[in-house]
Amino acid sequence: MLWTGLYSQVVLMNVPVGGDIGDEVHMVDQILTFTSGQGRATIAGKDQDVKAGDLVVVPAGTQHQFVNTGKEPLVLYTVYSQAEHATDSVHQTKEEGDKDEDEGRDEAPEWARRSKKENEERGLVKESGKYD
Repeated sequence: MLWTGLYSQVVLMNVPVGGDIGDEVHMVDQILTFTSGQGRATIAGKDQDVKAGDLVVVPAGTQHQFVNTGKEPLVLYTVYSQAEHATDSVHQTKEEGDKDEDEGRDEAPEWARRSKKENEERGLVKESGKYD
């Protein structure tokens, strides 16, 4: 986890050679930028190759999977909007991440699940941009 804001979250992922992130669906939008390696992206059942410099958008509710098909780690930054994981989430392996999610230890913060109106009413964000 690199950063979690009120309406988005930035995560660094390192997919080992032959590894994958898991076939999944999030109920938030996700943008992935690849910084090294090469792989195969499957988005809504359609395959495409990805490599360093590529950007992929996965709309909320869309099945996706990324597999490292290269000879070096597939490294990417992903932005979730809204946050998808706990603010202190760090997983050394995909299996560790899956376990934390399955056991409810890797949930988005409560404030990230509130509506914009609720967060405004609580003073967490102000449309004026001015804070005391």
